[in-house]
Amino acid sequence: MARNLKELVGSNPKIETIVEGMMATEGPAFSRAGYLLFSDIAARRIMKWQDGVLTAYRANSNRANGLTFDHLGRLLVCEAGRVTRTEYDGCITVLAHEYQVKGLNIPNDLVYAIDGSIYFSDLLFRNPPPNPKRTDFSALYQITPRGEVRIVSRDCVRPNGMALTADQRKLYLADSGPRTLWVYDIAPDGSLKNGHLFVDMSSGQNGVPDGLKTDTDGNIWVAGSHGIWVFNAHGDNLGIIALPKTPTNCCWGGREYRDFYVTAGSSVYKISTNVDGTRTY
Repeated sequence: MARNLKELVGSNPKIETIVEGMMATEGPAFSRAGYLLFSDIAARRIMKWQDGVLTAYRANSNRANGLTFDHLGRLLVCEAGRVTRTEYDGCITVLAHEYQVKGLNIPNDLVYAIDGSIYFSDLLFRNPPPNPKRTDFSALYQITPRGEVRIVSRDCVRPNGMALTADQRKLYLADSGPRTLWVYDIAPDGSLKNGHLFVDMSSGQNGVPDGLKTDTDGNIWVAGSHGIWVFNAHGDNLGIIALPKTPTNCCWGGREYRDFYVTAGSSVYKISTNVDGTRTY
């Protein structure tokens, strides 16, 4: 277990700007095929970065936000009002769009588990007008391997990014309302139990805990105020990797899964690390 940030990224972290000029970057995911995808929310598109070349992967993305892949390499996407899967032929399959006949609001981020479960956060619109056709709360949901959509937690005010531990026994969840992180044990059926506050990040002045990932040593890497906050499994803050812009989300990829990609405003950064990132697909 790392004792400080220097062991993870060195005394002078190598931070490379690989993309600039976007509108609002979010939800990066690195494919086993060797390319990075990320959402440009305001531009309503998903972008692809590979070997320094940037292209549009999907236009008219329905305000896509969080992205990940399943074990078959199919893209999973949080979109406005729904969670989808992109099939090999490019067709879109809707995996979730409602809960108990009421529509979802703003699916934000998601993670794929090895048992086939998909966990995703759904945020209530801020100060929403009454709409009996939509749910009137924020929640963390599970799409079970059988396709059932069920609530697994309503603890957080504004559930946001999430990540599984390498052994897939725990799930971490960011609450961007009070700016905290929660941790849950995962039951055999994929439901969550023993949820409790893990760390308080409210000391940050700019930005909220947003996207997050874990590494194989048990550390948690969180997009937060001023940069990437890194905590060990005990909740100790090992330090903050300062970035030029406030980060929104992050993912592992690249060389031996040791490159850490970060979306931030109009940019995407790559941080070289000395630890293996957790793989969930």
